[in-house]
Amino acid sequence: MQIITRAVGEGALGVDNPLIERLYLSRGLTHADETEKSLASLLSPLGLIDIEKAAERIADAVVEQQSILIIGDYDADGATSVALSKLALAAMGAGVVEFLVPDRFQFGYGLSVAIVAVAERLKPDLIITVDNGISSLDGVAAANAAGIDVIVSDHHLPGAELPAAYAIVNPNRGDCGFSSKSMAGVGVAYYLLSWVRHTLRQRQWFNSSQRPEPNLGQFLDLVALGTVADVVPLDCNNRILVHQGLLRMRQGHTRPGIRALVEIGKRDLSRLSAQDLGFAVGPRLNAAGRLQDMSVGIRCLLADDLSSARALAQELDGLNKDRRELEQDMVADAELLLAQVPKIDRNFGVAVYHERFHQGVVGIVAGRLRERLHRPAIVFADSSEGAAGEIKGSARSIDGLNIRDVLDTIATRYPGLLIKFGGHAMAAGLSLKHVHFERFRSIFDGVVSELIDEDTLRAKCFVDGGLTEQELTLETVHTLFAAGPWGSGFPEPTFCDDFELVSQRVVGAQHLKLVLRKETRLVDAIAFRQPPLDQRIKRLRVVYRPARNDYGNTPTLQLIVEYVEPLA
Repeated sequence: MQIITRAVGEGALGVDNPLIERLYLSRGLTHADETEKSLASLLSPLGLIDIEKAAERIADAVVEQQSILIIGDYDADGATSVALSKLALAAMGAGVVEFLVPDRFQFGYGLSVAIVAVAERLKPDLIITVDNGISSLDGVAAANAAGIDVIVSDHHLPGAELPAAYAIVNPNRGDCGFSSKSMAGVGVAYYLLSWVRHTLRQRQWFNSSQRPEPNLGQFLDLVALGTVADVVPLDCNNRILVHQGLLRMRQGHTRPGIRALVEIGKRDLSRLSAQDLGFAVGPRLNAAGRLQDMSVGIRCLLADDLSSARALAQELDGLNKDRRELEQDMVADAELLLAQVPKIDRNFGVAVYHERFHQGVVGIVAGRLRERLHRPAIVFADSSEGAAGEIKGSARSIDGLNIRDVLDTIATRYPGLLIKFGGHAMAAGLSLKHVHFERFRSIFDGVVSELIDEDTLRAKCFVDGGLTEQELTLETVHTLFAAGPWGSGFPEPTFCDDFELVSQRVVGAQHLKLVLRKETRLVDAIAFRQPPLDQRIKRLRVVYRPARNDYGNTPTLQLIVEYVEPLA
């Protein structure tokens, strides 16, 4: 493991705490206004092309009490986008607002022709896609032919051609100048709905008695959850959205469904962090779309009371346990298959397929392989909705490699090899014929080798330097917590220091509890899934995150060990 200390940028941000200023500068902040986390500091919605046109059409549907159908995606971003849209439009006075999320195993992703046929039975006047639609050329055409207007609200990267929708709101459109390209689907939906409210306000639609103007801030808990769960980079704009959503949750102002998911994830709502959303809440919500369909997750988010929300959260928790078991088995099978590939250690990109793999879990398994091998990975399973012999893959990339660009290069060089593909820089999906898998595996490795070098494949651990003896306190933990949210693109602070090893003992069968000394200070630490160290070792280099340990009557400092290296 190569330990690299993050470079600290020059300049001053006006932050009172020197440690926090150092952390912000090392994460690329250059101006004091980038540290702002108030809603007033959000970018203007008017930077999004087509947002006025889209808002006018939706406002027409609200005023004329037209039937609106929201079509979402089957992940946590899609679920929160659907819940947000349905709740916000209802709060604005819309009449009929239904939602439809394609079953991934029957219809696949997005506004397909097949899902439009299902939608027609509901007789909508307007379809709004959330977290999908930018690549749905045929689906939008089918809706247009049926006389249904379509507004696309999405954040995925577009292809060479845009669908012929009534309006397309997507910061990643090539002609869109909106400076934050990292918004999740739920963030785009929130921006669009905020301008719908503005448009209705201009039309004097709201009144104080019968139809009060809603405060959309009440839905920021959904925006925060979807943004973190989709692992989009936390640029300045996204940090504001997540921070404000977390504030509401900590104050108890959150949907019963989110509260129930926090409870079942054994997290403290009053001290909820972005990491809690990413590791405890998001996976349980995602489990519904991975193993069944996302309707149970959306119903949990829409639940009006805590009792029904808890029942749905319990169901999601059960699905998540099933997902974890599947994941463990699939990772083991995938590693065994890769071990049989000649010279696999020399491959720049890895791809694996098994007929027993579950289509809903391949993305997680690809992520696990990426972490263990530090290579871009694609895991394939048989397609449930495609033609016979078709397989679907989910790709996860490493820093420095845009995986969608890799797939685009392959599609351009080898026409017909990929049936379809799409996604982000770090994650993408694709489908191809099973008979072409071995050929694709070789081509994928070759294209990746052209775009990155061997140094990129070396496992690296980026740290924020060390902490002084005086900084190894619970107060530092609280200071770091307040300086967040931390997450993708704005990583949680990680430090590296040399310690004297005072004692070690195994806890929970596979974790190592340590007592470390830095100068005169003793500090507890825990290394998860770490075997015991040689008893002769006296000093350690430790990569760690300072955390609060609530075990016992009084909170104490505990270091969460990310990596440990014996010193001579």
